[in-house]
Amino acid sequence: MKRAPLRQFLLCTSTLPPTRLTASAAFVSTSHFNLHKATSHQKVDSSCSKIMASKNLVVDPFCFRQFKEHDSSEGYQGTVFNVSIEQFEHVVNERFDASNLHEGYAPFCKHIFIENDFTDARVCVLPITKENEHCLRSKYEARNEKELPVLSRYFDKELLLKGKDESEVFPVAKYLDLILYSREQIMKENAAMGKSTTDETAPWGIVSIKAQDIPSELPMTPITAMRNALGKEHGGSGVPIDREKYMEAFEYWKNHATVT
Repeated sequence: MKRAPLRQFLLCTSTLPPTRLTASAAFVSTSHFNLHKATSHQKVDSSCSKIMASKNLVVDPFCFRQFKEHDSSEGYQGTVFNVSIEQFEHVVNERFDASNLHEGYAPFCKHIFIENDFTDARVCVLPITKENEHCLRSKYEARNEKELPVLSRYFDKELLLKGKDESEVFPVAKYLDLILYSREQIMKENAAMGKSTTDETAPWGIVSIKAQDIPSELPMTPITAMRNALGKEHGGSGVPIDREKYMEAFEYWKNHATVT
């Protein structure tokens, strides 16, 4: 038998005695409320799932040293951001577009370039000239306690700024190059170095951020390529050196240096 619509059923119950009307109406009202409540919870759960799924990028702990809110930023000589990690992740995820991912030095590495209109980060690479070459220095360093120290060359920031304003030497960067590692690669490297695992599920981890003036990748420093060629247990990624790319990097970095 065909069931009458809910509205028609409620109209029909108006002819019932008061006690029966109250019981029937209460049943219908309660059922309708429970259905509405369940539907509302489903909408909230669905909304939360969409929010969680929309987080494509997270700042990896390796990159915490680039944010002032973390103690690991103290003594770090590269670019350090004043914005919080939460604010940074919010902006980059809003602007994330998978079609804008650029290939990195290995299949698990990608780059994405975003306009730097939300931080005061300044460029950290300068050409070597006769006027500033006296500010060049070198040292052995490791980025964490698990890595093997390697020799690096850099500009001493204090020497460059001697008697000058920061804006005269380092303009605010126009772009940020976000260097991304896949979740799978991050898990592999953490396991090889004995680091504890996390339940992070975002597909991409931001492992480094470069402040620069062009929306394309700067060549990897030759020493970084050598470090990456080491096994994961030494802080590398295990990717062999590509001689052609290495020589391209050499041609660029023989005339440039980072600022620390």
